[in-house]
Amino acid sequence: MHVSDLIRTKGADVVTVSPEDDVRTLLAVLAEHHIGATVVVDADGALAGIVSERDIVRAIARRGAAILSDAVSTIMTADVKTCTPQTHLEELSRVMTDGRFRHVPVMVDDRLAGLVSIGDVVKSRITELEVERDSLSSYIRTAST
Repeated sequence: MHVSDLIRTKGADVVTVSPEDDVRTLLAVLAEHHIGATVVVDADGALAGIVSERDIVRAIARRGAAILSDAVSTIMTADVKTCTPQTHLEELSRVMTDGRFRHVPVMVDDRLAGLVSIGDVVKSRITELEVERDSLSSYIRTAST
């Protein structure tokens, strides 16, 4: 299975923020959309970074509540690992596990085309296993009659 299969199922909509937005605005966006991370895009829509709840917690631990009025660019991860729609989910899962991050932007021709979470990958794998189980059960029932 490929990332494109996930995007087709879950959709390509991605909540984004600007590097100039303050952390308080970022928190409001995360809360409003019930998400744990968002992609940071510049005024031209180009990928600038990614920021997660973990980034916020670490920034608050370092600097306290003063971070709330700082720009998102001060706490975001700028060196973002990305994937393409053609990336195999097994490869993506390995990259996410090895890198210890849970969200990967999907890029097509240097443009944001979606966002995949580790939850999306796990859900897809569970669905695959259920289909395999059902197929095997059906085979066994058919073979035993």
